[in-house]
Amino acid sequence: MIRKVLPFLLLFFVFTSCVPRKKIVYYQNLTSFEDSGNNFETRIKSDDLLMIIISAPGDAAKDFNLPALGITGTDMFSSSMDAASGQQRIQTYHVDNNGFIQFPVLGKLEVGGMTKGEVIEMLNEKLNKYIKDPVINLRIVNFEIAVSGEVARPGRFTLQTERITLPEALAMAGDMTVYGKRDNVLVRRDINGKKTFNYIDMTKADFINSPFYYLQQNDEVYVEPNKTKINSSGVGPNVSVIISATSVLIALIAILTR
Repeated sequence: MIRKVLPFLLLFFVFTSCVPRKKIVYYQNLTSFEDSGNNFETRIKSDDLLMIIISAPGDAAKDFNLPALGITGTDMFSSSMDAASGQQRIQTYHVDNNGFIQFPVLGKLEVGGMTKGEVIEMLNEKLNKYIKDPVINLRIVNFEIAVSGEVARPGRFTLQTERITLPEALAMAGDMTVYGKRDNVLVRRDINGKKTFNYIDMTKADFINSPFYYLQQNDEVYVEPNKTKINSSGVGPNVSVIISATSVLIALIAILTR
């Protein structure tokens, strides 16, 4: 009797530990997908640190750049390079809670909510009164995201780019494990000072058109464990023990009933 039941027990444990293909594969409806043309541009937020460098022939731009050394304050942040290497300290502008920075000569400028291109255009217009054809370089130096949950390498990542997608962020974290819930990925985002919680179904191709396909500064991505992982947390560690014990019991019964 027990020998007849054992195969069914084995099948039960195998199937309860498997994850269906449709729960794992991304972009499952590509044949019916329509791209809405999500032309995303990162917008500057409070607490961003901006590196802005103005260039012009000679010393024309000198007064419009932060000094290489020694200035710190509530509106500026110093990030030190390795002093032993002889490299200078880079000054960056801190965007305050109201979206303003304090700029040399030009004074207080509102940059919150603007794209890099819009800020460069604004600076170019203001600087043209003082400098002919200035060259303006701008970069957000503290663009960070966090990825946690059912991924291979959870952590916080500082990016050299200001344009990153949700799949790219997951790839940086080693992608989701087989136990990650792909149809309910959480993106936590601060919008106008309020924390929002947004769930994305990455098994459907149309998530590309979601406002959360492109990540923003300080977004947090969390991958929930699926039912298989939750169930296995209680059953999984004991499955091999149960199967081994059952096999031994079957063998003993077979010997004793000969």
